[in-house]
Amino acid sequence: MDWLIDIFKAEQQDTVAHIVLLYSIVIALGVYLGKIKIGGISLGVTFVLFVGIIAGHIHFTGPLPVLNFLQDFGLILFVFMIGLQVGPGFFESFGKGGLKLNLLSTAAILLNILVMFACYFVFFDTADDKNLPMMVGTLYGAVTNTPGLGAANEALHSVFRDGMNFDIASGYACAYPLGVVGIIGATIAIRYICKVDLKGENDKLLAEEAENPNAKPHIMYLKVANAYIAGRKLKEISEFLNRDIVCTRIMHDGVITVPTRDTVFEMDDEILIVSAEADAKAIQAFIGPEISVDWHEEDQPKKMISRRIVITNSSMNGKTLGKMHFSSVYGVNVTRISRQGMDLFAGRNLHFTVGDRIVVVGPEENVNRVAEMMGNSERRLNAPNIATIFIGILFGILFGSLPIAIPQMPVPLKLGLAGGPLIIAILIGRFGYRIHLVTYTTTSANMMLREFGLALFLASVGIKAGAGFWETVVQGDGLKFVYTGFLITIIPILIIGTIARLKYKFNYFTIMGMLAGTYTDPPALAYANSICAGEAPAIGYSTVYPLSMFLRIFTAQLIVLFFCRM
Repeated sequence: MDWLIDIFKAEQQDTVAHIVLLYSIVIALGVYLGKIKIGGISLGVTFVLFVGIIAGHIHFTGPLPVLNFLQDFGLILFVFMIGLQVGPGFFESFGKGGLKLNLLSTAAILLNILVMFACYFVFFDTADDKNLPMMVGTLYGAVTNTPGLGAANEALHSVFRDGMNFDIASGYACAYPLGVVGIIGATIAIRYICKVDLKGENDKLLAEEAENPNAKPHIMYLKVANAYIAGRKLKEISEFLNRDIVCTRIMHDGVITVPTRDTVFEMDDEILIVSAEADAKAIQAFIGPEISVDWHEEDQPKKMISRRIVITNSSMNGKTLGKMHFSSVYGVNVTRISRQGMDLFAGRNLHFTVGDRIVVVGPEENVNRVAEMMGNSERRLNAPNIATIFIGILFGILFGSLPIAIPQMPVPLKLGLAGGPLIIAILIGRFGYRIHLVTYTTTSANMMLREFGLALFLASVGIKAGAGFWETVVQGDGLKFVYTGFLITIIPILIIGTIARLKYKFNYFTIMGMLAGTYTDPPALAYANSICAGEAPAIGYSTVYPLSMFLRIFTAQLIVLFFCRM
């Protein structure tokens, strides 16, 4: 058995077998332990960090250059795949009521930073240069944001050029467990502070969905009585109305046909219109009166169906919803668009990208025609677009390495290995179609690459931090990091959550989703979903998540570069 013992020996740490064995044990054990739930809450993949700390503490480690490479590569892969996921919805998240939620989210992020500085000045020795960086690590453990930890860690190495005798991952590890618990606990506290009735909130959501006139279809038979319409095509009428209408049947001179965009309306034609309930009166006033017909029994319009269609035809990449004229040409409506797991508003100017999933409503034969045009072949999506990922990483690293000179700063500002790839990924995810880049990856592939990168990063950080963890945490200020982290977690939630409820009257479940997205914390979202009957938490989460992730990473570097001393 000497061969097996030799692999674990410190003398063998330069070998490939030792390094692979080290990471396999740390990651596998961390992932399995992370699945253990206490009070219904688990730490997930972040437990890899704690296993790595233990491995480093018992000197089960590897060569520093290899640890640094795998840490940085894992971070790049992680933040780039996050950028690809949030990019398509990044700019759209500011529309349709999202501006208020994003402003509240931004305020919470700034409050996290202010509480961190307050704790630093109240509880720590400001003459010690390592205390503020350690508080930055505590901040990102408190808000459960690992990319921010990576960005701060990278920025610190540019400030402390002669090396650091501490590791901010220790502060992160101290604050993280109570951060997960504190986020959920603080949102529950808001419920009692604002005297929220969960059943009442659920009933309001269901009532709003049922009463939304823009979501309810309205079917009506109309007689063309407007002389202005006579001789004009359906396309012209639809554009003039500037409303989504579906004309599924028309009777002209006793003949019933299915109209197209070029069908010409004449006086006294009888038509079957499907529109949103909110638009029905305006359409009726423009076209003509609602009538009872005697031909609908003979030729009942085909059954209206709803189907989710996936876009796999590359020729659709970059085309806008408005220019496709779904309602006037194909007789269907696109009611919802999902991209990388995020729901987007189906606006006329929204660009399609390969991999989008659209919900199409209309007659079955028309929906089938649209499905054929869009591709709707899951098999086409199985081929990975790996070139796009590495092209994006290439330009992300170049962009992140670009020095930006700012007065009064000791070193130029750089977005670094976290900020550069993140911004480029967001831009590629949103505008990649313009340069013919297919950015689609399946949700499972995106999650796989993200989790793989995150596991490498956390394992590397933990192994490196393990050597000094006992001195820093157990014999040092570990307890301070725990309770200051808890304050950083709960104070902004209690303030912003109460304001969102009492001043802006947001639904409690929307607030829960917004706070979970602000803290980029999936366990908090899972808890919100478990007690909500609708999709309000998911909508709140996805609305603020893109900007929150960007601000967490960007502010991490700003704090270090502006306030941490060499």
